[in-house]
Amino acid sequence: MFTIVRYTPAHHDVWNHYVEKSRNATFLFYREYMDYHSDRFFDHSLLFYIGNHLHSVLPAHEVGDIFCSHRGLTYGGLLMDEDVTTADVLVLFEELNTYLRQSGFKKVLYRAIPWVYHRLPSEEDLYAIFWKCGARLQQRMSGTVIFLDANLRWRKDHRRRLKQAQVAGVRVERDANLAEFWPVLNDNLQKKFQAQSVHTLQEIELLKSRFPDKIIQYNAYLDDKVIGGITFYVMGHVLHGQYSGTTDEGKRLGAMEAIYDQVMYRDYRHMRYLDFGTSNEQGGLILNEGLIAHKEGYGGRTVMYDTYEWIL
Repeated sequence: MFTIVRYTPAHHDVWNHYVEKSRNATFLFYREYMDYHSDRFFDHSLLFYIGNHLHSVLPAHEVGDIFCSHRGLTYGGLLMDEDVTTADVLVLFEELNTYLRQSGFKKVLYRAIPWVYHRLPSEEDLYAIFWKCGARLQQRMSGTVIFLDANLRWRKDHRRRLKQAQVAGVRVERDANLAEFWPVLNDNLQKKFQAQSVHTLQEIELLKSRFPDKIIQYNAYLDDKVIGGITFYVMGHVLHGQYSGTTDEGKRLGAMEAIYDQVMYRDYRHMRYLDFGTSNEQGGLILNEGLIAHKEGYGGRTVMYDTYEWIL
């Protein structure tokens, strides 16, 4: 039924056009985003055709004999348009497994797209990998999402810090300077997790230049000094907090609260969801209770970021 074609740069425009019309894609799947770190991942993305019609696409890469969809992105499942049916996807995964076995792969790691990012329901793949692939849950990460129209009241400590920010004269700037924020971010990550941001400043500035309306930096200032910031990804009806960090002074004076107040109740109140991202370590085996409590204090509740695996 399907002709399976491996992606090459010659498919760039066809791929991007499909992503644009997909019912479960975000801008992460445009090749201008996926390929910024092509030197780190050996791409093995696939296009599925029925005759001359492009049915669906799968962002993926390979690590030895493991087919991964896609560990270089936040998620990376099968992208589908409005015409794709459950019956189609069942056949697709049967034929995908045959293709992968013939290509020498032994195992698949599959990162599903969380349902909040779907423009229309798009979990046909989850049914197919359960039935046709015998997939098992390999990793489960706890994401925290706010339904913005629910208007849940902030926890008392957040409300208190917002008041402190207002009294102190903390100023919030939209589309602010990434270079001013990045040292604050990396210092914060180093102190808390002995880590650095996944993106270097040069990489995030490159991506910002490619997606100026999709990557938005908010900085909080006190006397023209950055005391905190959040890097947001605008993904359809979801606003995703990609990076956040404060100085010690910013934490004390409510820099995060000042930014979220601006974002949630003024600039992006029309959005459906605000995704704070995950709060886990060691592949989901440890929950950072302080971090998730901070997110839940704004009204966020849990949505799963899941990874499945199956043996070919």
